[in-house]
Amino acid sequence: MVQSIDRAVDIIQILDSCDKKDYWSISEITERTSLPISTVHRLLNSLMKNGLVSQIPETKHYTLGPIWMEIGLRQLERVDFRIVAKESMERLAYEVEESVYLSVLNGTYSTIIERIDSPLKVRVIDNLGERIPLHIGAPNKIMLAQMKADESHQLINGYPFLTPEQKQTFSEQLVTIRNQGYAVSYGEKTEGTASIAAPIIGFNDKVVGALSVGVTSNSINQDRLDTLIDSVKDAASEISTKIGRTSTV
Repeated sequence: MVQSIDRAVDIIQILDSCDKKDYWSISEITERTSLPISTVHRLLNSLMKNGLVSQIPETKHYTLGPIWMEIGLRQLERVDFRIVAKESMERLAYEVEESVYLSVLNGTYSTIIERIDSPLKVRVIDNLGERIPLHIGAPNKIMLAQMKADESHQLINGYPFLTPEQKQTFSEQLVTIRNQGYAVSYGEKTEGTASIAAPIIGFNDKVVGALSVGVTSNSINQDRLDTLIDSVKDAASEISTKIGRTSTV
């Protein structure tokens, strides 16, 4: 039984071994496994019966079955990306010596769901669970910028406290933010502070949150800002990869 399982796993790994090759003939699989063709055929039939392998009727070639996508999607749905993000957040806080925040969308607001405090005594502190209007602050702007245009426009147009001119300016700002891949804000929520944020992108390239660093405004010069931008973007990209981002574009 164990031997059959090991051989079946070998076949699955072969079918998934090359990004440029989706379909394999039974002779290719036999050559790779060094198994008799009758054994390979028997194992393939068992794998197909359980949806793990599919056969293309026209060519009789084999490929991975649809159940792998179902399993992968279920696992992605179960991922608590707050837990996944924490390791990267701790490393970022240690590296830049600033407080690091994880924010998620919550209707017309965002909510801070995780925070790693700066190791220094002087630091910026925002409260967990705090709800912040989406037009305020770098984390919110980067999330809006990464949304589909019609979705972000709907949210922006729903703000009664913004004039039509302000809404237009804000929309143009989001285009710039999207193109550069990060957002920076100064004193929009708390006077004397600044925030640098990058998006966390999940499966199907959908924005699921924002990673940000909070600093005091007087501690930033251009070199420091450039360093923080690079560090936040790298950490956010790392988290995005862990939770299933399918591209890096």
